Amino acid sequence: MSRHFSLNAVVILLSAILFLSAESDHSPPFSCDPSNPSTKSLPFCNAQLPVGSRAKDLVSRLTLDEKVQQLVNTAAAVPRLNISAYEWWSEALHGVSRHGKGVTFNSTVTAATMFPQVILAAASFDSQLWYRIAEAIGDEARAVFNVGQAKGMTFWAPNINIFRTRGGGEGKKHLEKTLLSPENTEWPMSGEFRGTATAAGSSGTATSKSRRVANTTLPMIWTTGTALLVTFLMQSKQDLADTYQPPFRACVEQGQASGIMCAYNRVNGVPTCADYDLLTKTARQQWGFQGYIASDCDAVAIIHDQQGYAKEPEDAVADVLKAGMDVNCGSYLKKYTRSAVAKKKVSESDIDRALENLFSVRMRLGLFNGDPRNLPYGDIDPSQVCSQNHFDLALEAAKSGIVLLKNDLGLLPFSRAETKSLAVIGPNANDSGVFVGNYEGLPCKKITILEALEQYYVNSTKYHQGCDFVNCTSAFTDEAVETAKQADYVVLVMGLDQTLEREKHDRVELGLPGKQESLVASVAEAAKRPVVLVLLCGGPVDVSFAKENPKIGSILWAGYPGEAGGVAVAQTLFGDHNPGGRLPVTWYPKDFIKVPMTDMRMRADPSTGYPGRTYRFYNGPKVYEFGRGLSYANYSYKFVSVSQNTLFLNNSLHENTVRQSGSVPFVPVAELGTQSCNRMMFSAQVRVHNPGEMSGKHPVLLFVRIENAGRGKAMKKLVGFRSVSLSPGETKEIAFVVNPCRDLSYADEDGVMLIEEGKLYLVVGDEDYPVNVVV
Repeated sequence: MSRHFSLNAVVILLSAILFLSAESDHSPPFSCDPSNPSTKSLPFCNAQLPVGSRAKDLVSRLTLDEKVQQLVNTAAAVPRLNISAYEWWSEALHGVSRHGKGVTFNSTVTAATMFPQVILAAASFDSQLWYRIAEAIGDEARAVFNVGQAKGMTFWAPNINIFRTRGGGEGKKHLEKTLLSPENTEWPMSGEFRGTATAAGSSGTATSKSRRVANTTLPMIWTTGTALLVTFLMQSKQDLADTYQPPFRACVEQGQASGIMCAYNRVNGVPTCADYDLLTKTARQQWGFQGYIASDCDAVAIIHDQQGYAKEPEDAVADVLKAGMDVNCGSYLKKYTRSAVAKKKVSESDIDRALENLFSVRMRLGLFNGDPRNLPYGDIDPSQVCSQNHFDLALEAAKSGIVLLKNDLGLLPFSRAETKSLAVIGPNANDSGVFVGNYEGLPCKKITILEALEQYYVNSTKYHQGCDFVNCTSAFTDEAVETAKQADYVVLVMGLDQTLEREKHDRVELGLPGKQESLVASVAEAAKRPVVLVLLCGGPVDVSFAKENPKIGSILWAGYPGEAGGVAVAQTLFGDHNPGGRLPVTWYPKDFIKVPMTDMRMRADPSTGYPGRTYRFYNGPKVYEFGRGLSYANYSYKFVSVSQNTLFLNNSLHENTVRQSGSVPFVPVAELGTQSCNRMMFSAQVRVHNPGEMSGKHPVLLFVRIENAGRGKAMKKLVGFRSVSLSPGETKEIAFVVNPCRDLSYADEDGVMLIEEGKLYLVVGDEDYPVNVVV
């Protein structure tokens, strides 16, 4: 199974330390049973010894055949050493998943809470919310393991993806896979925030002895589109430095991730799983990564079988083990490692290195410390799965991410008193399956948007599907129009689903599929009042026709909102929730499909008409911009104070540090050093006011805008966000900390981060504040 086709396909592996409750009749697998006299005295079973020493001792006792059996995701048991079998591949991107090979749902645990696909959670820009979601998923994953329904404690989630292509099926998944989430947005540092929040919420630190989940991060790197399995992608040092690597570096350094996944494609000629510079020099040596590195599923096989990079299968085995990869999702290493040793293409010491990393992770999870029922977290039981608290959290997450894109004349929220009848039309209106996206589990509850509206708000609700399927090859326009004419208000629930955007299935156009657009226009023309368009989709959709049509009064984007999505949308339509989400990606126009998916440059190139990618560099027309999000309250912003109006870098400089580019002096960030960078940090205080009559929660986004963007500098970039809740008439002040070395720097063509002299602006909403940088 192929899992990552999104440039920068980087998964953050949630490794769950899941222990059995005392009441359970089903025991999870573990090694070093203290009742086994033949192994209890072995050094690797001694929990008092350092993990590294224990792992080295264990590996030294394995035969070559036994070692080879450990190099794949389904690791075999070693009965003579009382070592249990282990499954590395389980999924928990937005809830414990039925995908992968590690989890089985049965009569004890039959389902798990399905949170929003992460692209919607990303739209909340609420790091505390992400942390709480990760905690909840970690608890449910542990409970599944505790009752013997999981074969391992490594859950491959979340994903980080810099969403920069128009319709790659993986992009939606990754935005989904980011419990880190806006890990999956256009803002590299949002991946940092979401990644570290998820890692912390789900686990602990990479080397802690007691962990709910041992999170593992995958900065490594980049696939996009089904067609790119064998594609040679070119990535500049500039884009690597300021776009693709920062979020993943943060997950390793700050989130203490314990795992990394390397992707399918070649970057600058080298398969990512065979890239020593990436896996060893960058991740392990520069970032200090301590954990295991897994291949994407069958990514090792592709190196020889499809890409032809390796001449023989054994060469592919040697390439990945010498590069620093540890475990193969798939069977290639199991099949060819022994012959690779026989042909002297790889040494047994390369295998030992990988196995020591793998067993170290399992030992940190407590799986070599005796009966899990006697260890921390052993009392987490199935009562914590599908709990009301977790459903409430899933509902909060869905509501927090929903984005109000248009609301002409205050059409929303509907009034309960004035809404006597409601027409609900569209192929996604009465389908709860679309809510859970992909890499999903079995949801605890199912309630569609139609059912929620009928149950909570309007007794007189009329429904029509509108299309045969979501792809809408046939539209029942006349019947839908008649349904609309009979109601006071009309809600159209349109968009996409997994048949149109998913892993292995990229979109080839950006509009609504089939006859959806004409159906919406016809219903809007016939309705008594302007209609509401609700969009369920992961990637962007060009709805310019609806944006510009006055008979479509409101547009609401609800992503793939998880099992509570029906309730969340209904509450938003009727004002029991005040929307505050912000788009985590740019919505491009239909013509953007002309930009080759394989051209992943961030920067625009005026000489060729290449428009660039993401809000930071894209210079073409937009349907909706990154950060777009309206509310039923019109918040206002004002800078109260900024502790540094002028930033004098000369106070932090050493001799010969200043460089010159033309007439503009600049300083390499690396030469400032960590202490100088920390000393230069300054605060920005922003006053937020809610003048409206409705309480609301929304994220405040702080951007930096460069006065004269050029030489590959971003036009603007997000440097911070804070979620704030305000009652009617309430005012609060929130503080941002600006780190000039991170937030005011840019990458040159060699990938060197620089701070340049000049004027910058801090921007919140329509307010800006000038900051002068003096070198």
